[in-house]
Amino acid sequence: MNSTPYIEHQLKATRMSGKRALDLVVSAGLLLGLSPLLLFIALLVRLSSPGPVFYKATRVGRDGKLFKLYKFRSMVADADKVGPAITTSGDSRITPIGRRLRDSKLDELPQLFNVLKGEMSLVGPRPEDPRYVKLYTPEQRRILSVPPGITSPGSIRYRHEEAQLAGPDWETKYVNEVLPAKLALDLDYVANPSLYRDLVILWQTARAVLQ
Repeated sequence: MNSTPYIEHQLKATRMSGKRALDLVVSAGLLLGLSPLLLFIALLVRLSSPGPVFYKATRVGRDGKLFKLYKFRSMVADADKVGPAITTSGDSRITPIGRRLRDSKLDELPQLFNVLKGEMSLVGPRPEDPRYVKLYTPEQRRILSVPPGITSPGSIRYRHEEAQLAGPDWETKYVNEVLPAKLALDLDYVANPSLYRDLVILWQTARAVLQ
């Protein structure tokens, strides 16, 4: 009897269990430790422009399931109803406070709640808008076999994505160039997962944000 599939299954289960434990410990610790900062940012957002503190974006998660991704609101209220889903360079919908939050990636902190809920992981392919997931090739859809993450190799490489999406043909560039490049980086992560690699990506993310 070939025991290889069983061993591989057990190794995968152990790895996923360790990854989930890391997600729970780190996200809970960060939410607790950063609670004063989170409250301060929430107050700034609330006072800087009319609208809710949080923005809830519909994204595609593991196995194609839709979920609400949390962010601090960095744009005017109902921005998704008066413009594209992807933010482009010089987007007028971004508020002054929102620009600082986006540049520092502090607007992403509420996604720690998504991690606690099990909808996301600390490290994993960045979740995409359903509109663009429909364009995935069968190979690219393998990205949906794992939970999406707050950070990933693709998100680090394209940290300043907005700056590349300028001009009237921004969506064509996103669909034909930026999105496939990000997916290729994240698919490599999906094919070669490890807790050590997660720790390296988390360190690289922290370093990029601080820089």
